[in-house]
Amino acid sequence: MNHLEWREKFLEAVAACSNEGREAAEYIRARGTYIGLRGARKNVGAFWVLTRSIYFNAAHYSREDSIANPAAWTLLIHEVKHLQQGFFTALSIYGELEAWQIQFRLYKKITGQNLHPALEEIVSLPLNMERENLRRARKLMTDYAGVMYGANLYPLYPLHREIKYWLTRK
Repeated sequence: MNHLEWREKFLEAVAACSNEGREAAEYIRARGTYIGLRGARKNVGAFWVLTRSIYFNAAHYSREDSIANPAAWTLLIHEVKHLQQGFFTALSIYGELEAWQIQFRLYKKITGQNLHPALEEIVSLPLNMERENLRRARKLMTDYAGVMYGANLYPLYPLHREIKYWLTRK
């Protein structure tokens, strides 16, 4: 199956899984977002790049398997959320928390499976700008995905808000 055939079948599967999936597929189609496979650290399932493309980690996903894989569908929705958030929010614990919550709530809903305890706690956290809440989210992400995931490198707030916090403590 060529890339364009795979992309369309994959987006059809994502769109059929939920309203969030339909919205993500529409977002990708409207913007011509490239979706592909590329190697990455083992702790990473997928990632977006500055060219606004999304790549799945080739070590974990293949074109054929992703079409029928709820983990791939919800991971795409996670990455689309980052593109919608914008650069600075996406590269913050707040942005990661929002994307993780969308991804894993939907994965649980689609599959009916219980999540890992760290993921259950992540989806139960409030999505707010309280620093202790975001620190807890960072710890849970690192516990679940490992230090090499990189959550420990992200500021808690989007960068402009993090700088303001450090200058004013507000």
